[in-house]
Amino acid sequence: MTVPHHRGTAPTGPSRRSVLAAAGLTAAGMAFQGSLGASGAAAATAPAIFYSPHQDDEAIGMAGSILEHKAAGRPVYLVLVSKGENGGIAEYLNRTPCVLGDKCSAPGHYHELGWQETGATPEVVSARTSEFNLSAKALGVDKVINFKLADSAYGTDSEYDAFVKQIMGKVRALAAKYPGASHKFTAGWLDTTDPARPTNATHKACSDAAYWLIKNGELKDVRFNHIYTYEAFSRDQRDRGADHVLHIPSSHMAKKRASILAYNTWDPKRNLYTAGYHSVPTMLEEAYNDPREFVYALPSRYKPGRGK
Repeated sequence: MTVPHHRGTAPTGPSRRSVLAAAGLTAAGMAFQGSLGASGAAAATAPAIFYSPHQDDEAIGMAGSILEHKAAGRPVYLVLVSKGENGGIAEYLNRTPCVLGDKCSAPGHYHELGWQETGATPEVVSARTSEFNLSAKALGVDKVINFKLADSAYGTDSEYDAFVKQIMGKVRALAAKYPGASHKFTAGWLDTTDPARPTNATHKACSDAAYWLIKNGELKDVRFNHIYTYEAFSRDQRDRGADHVLHIPSSHMAKKRASILAYNTWDPKRNLYTAGYHSVPTMLEEAYNDPREFVYALPSRYKPGRGK
């Protein structure tokens, strides 16, 4: 099954053309103790800040949690950590026939955009960020923040360490600006499509940054959402080890699906080229159909460093 795609219209919920049927929507379960952060008056003013390593991570594995916090009355700020440079996406969108075949939402499955495939990949960054902003709009977040960090997590070890420090500096500034905020990262130590292989370096850098800030006593209310579980595990295995499984109510799931559809919208006039769907189609499809998200605390034996 594929995520329904859009041409020329903003996603506002499940498409009328959808070929998907949501499976087993359930009522929201008990909230993970502390997952909503501060309570009472503090919760009304201190935001919940979600950090998406790349454009699409928020839609795949954080959207339900974002909507949970919104429903609890918390302001929600959504941060895009890296620029999301990706020559592979450019290569796919420069190619015909499309690697997605009939799943591709370009008219006639034809694109051949001529985008830059190496270095900064500016067209990819711009298109992915347009999708991210459309996703954020679908989720109704209160503020979008773009760190605009070059994704150097896959460079040398020193470049990786410098990238972690850059993230730390940006997060530290937000923590100072918004005292009492809760901070939500991706579970980078888990984020791989193959549990036997190293994790996604950018995701791991984000959780490393959180680790050091927690260790330094600079962050206290921190949670981590597992993104890659939707591709790494079958549905009955996705909750393995989670501290909390969020069962997303149907009204929130409709908005999460709208945010996912932002990554499968073809509308060049709005700089939308289904870049996300050409990047991670399986994760988007599985997240579209699974009304759960998986939340973790930092493991007591957490090991910072790339691929650890």
